[in-house]
Amino acid sequence: MLNRDFDDTREHLLATGEGIMLGKGFAAVGLAEILGQAGVPKGSFYHYFGSKEGYGVALLSRFFSRYHAILDEIVANPQLNGRAKLDAYFAGWCSVSCENSGNSRCLVVKLTGEVSDLSDDMRRQMQQGIAGIIERVTAFIVIGRADKSLPPGMPAETLAAALYQLWLGAALVTKVQHGSAALDAARAATERMLST
Repeated sequence: MLNRDFDDTREHLLATGEGIMLGKGFAAVGLAEILGQAGVPKGSFYHYFGSKEGYGVALLSRFFSRYHAILDEIVANPQLNGRAKLDAYFAGWCSVSCENSGNSRCLVVKLTGEVSDLSDDMRRQMQQGIAGIIERVTAFIVIGRADKSLPPGMPAETLAAALYQLWLGAALVTKVQHGSAALDAARAATERMLST
């Protein structure tokens, strides 16, 4: 039987920390700030997470679990052909990255460079989560090629990885420029990649 208090407090700590870290990053946020904003005593934190690094791994795991679930809904949507599934995915990038003058609501965009140097466990969690995204984008491409909404071309997984990396880079540049030019360029490059 699940302990409801355990689930709620743990989730509250993760949700609170995600909000703070989307603004400040991982290293700049101390446990005291998370606990103070969450209204949770320090002892409770260590009941759920062995360390700040362990908390970071859980935070990323939670983020990717939700992200993958959204993509799984797109994959399973019978009303969308493969190209429309890809378009829905890229529209999501724009809505997350273009709001708030380039302040992305995506933990991958916010933490990729930072945590890769700080923690091997967090880097591995990030790597695993990104692989799950690319796997789902690959499914969009495979579906699109099967229903003829996308032309044949390079291997679907290779194209999916290239598209993800293109859009991740564009989202990072968007943070610097505080404008949508990089994402507009990514969309134009995507059109070219999908038409050959």
